[in-house]
Amino acid sequence: MSLMSEILNYNEEFVETKQYKEFLTTKFPDKRMVVLTCMDTRLVELLPKAMNLHNGDAKIIKNAGAIVSHPFGSIMRSIIVAVYQLDADEVFVIGHYDCGMTGLNSDHVIANAKKRGISDDVIATLGHSGIDLSRWLAGFEHVREGIEKSVNIIRNHPLLPKNLPVHGLIIDPETGRLDLVADGYQQPEDVHS
Repeated sequence: MSLMSEILNYNEEFVETKQYKEFLTTKFPDKRMVVLTCMDTRLVELLPKAMNLHNGDAKIIKNAGAIVSHPFGSIMRSIIVAVYQLDADEVFVIGHYDCGMTGLNSDHVIANAKKRGISDDVIATLGHSGIDLSRWLAGFEHVREGIEKSVNIIRNHPLLPKNLPVHGLIIDPETGRLDLVADGYQQPEDVHS
């Protein structure tokens, strides 16, 4: 049985037995918060439990490393929509220890893409089009560095209110312990280590 068949079979039973009822909520976050976190599989259930979040409490945005890589990219658009359309009053940027983006080698990623069929011509065309794949695929040296950078981009975004609390935390993916990196209630100009 394929993964898709397995998912669809399970889903049919899930709907028929009305298991969805325990998850019913509105589109507005009850705790009026938006969380940007990493897509790491260890955080899927651990992070909400560690923060006492339940379905409907928060808008959760995930990507590799909890990184805002562009001030006008899709991550920032999602945060802005959460604030102005969905009543989020605080932003939490939460990275984790042992993150795959720490020390990410972009050359290794590109080599793996080539092994899976992406041609040298495509890579060259992207380079000639002004896309620096090495920079775009880069990670960070330390998780704290990535969180601080993302917090600063959000805090200083021209389309967000200056009094919006933007917090930075790092979670231990084994224990769920949260370490504070940036307290959004203190609102400094920039976060520094």
